[in-house]
Amino acid sequence: MDYQFKAGSIPLLVSMPHVGTDIPGDVLAAMTPAAVDRQDTDWHLVRLYAFLGEMGASVLSARWSRYVIDLNRPPENTNLYPGQDTTGLCPVDTFHREPLYLPGRAPDEAEVQRRLQAYWKPYHDQLRAELDRLLALHGRVVLWDAHSIASHVPRFFEGKLPDLNFGTADGKSCAPGLTEAVVARADGGYTIAVNGRFKGGHITRFYGEPAKGIHAIQLEMCQSTYMDEDAPYGYREDLASQVRQPLRAMMQAAADWVRA
Repeated sequence: MDYQFKAGSIPLLVSMPHVGTDIPGDVLAAMTPAAVDRQDTDWHLVRLYAFLGEMGASVLSARWSRYVIDLNRPPENTNLYPGQDTTGLCPVDTFHREPLYLPGRAPDEAEVQRRLQAYWKPYHDQLRAELDRLLALHGRVVLWDAHSIASHVPRFFEGKLPDLNFGTADGKSCAPGLTEAVVARADGGYTIAVNGRFKGGHITRFYGEPAKGIHAIQLEMCQSTYMDEDAPYGYREDLASQVRQPLRAMMQAAADWVRA
């Protein structure tokens, strides 16, 4: 299976497109040791969000590493942040500009198209199908796109990133009331940004259609809130137990809002 999926009973779907760590053997054979490290993974999010099962939310999480193909990029590989540096649909370097491929082994256009069909499309087909199912059952649905990132990545932003970064495509992907309800529960002393450096990726921007009842919001969390940011990227229950409380409260706020 190209992803992990569990259907829920409430109008809330949580997508985790960057938690995957698998790399097919034929792809890995062309890659550098930097790729083997998989440092840009959204580590441990499935564990951090483990309470979703009790809530009755649907959960879709990736199997394949973002180094194989980035599920949160548009299939046309357009830059989501024009004028700013970013990695592409099939990244050729890490967030720290380390090459992912051996000389002459980077994927050509034919290989990119193959990966789109083999790895990108199945995830998005399931995402679309579940949104349609929940929409038919409940009339409207919240799509929560869950991400995490190292707190310091000079390539993309200066200094330290705020702890909790919400993106709604500058208010286009969901109703203002959802954003307000969620952010109001983001307490616990964590720093917060809304539509700052991260405004939501392809999933948030493409699927979020408030006029049609689909309200999409992205949360990009600093990994320093729940894990060690250096290899081997260990999970820190002492930190996770603290951030999990406002995280669960935010998810509950989203679920309550969409059912109101």
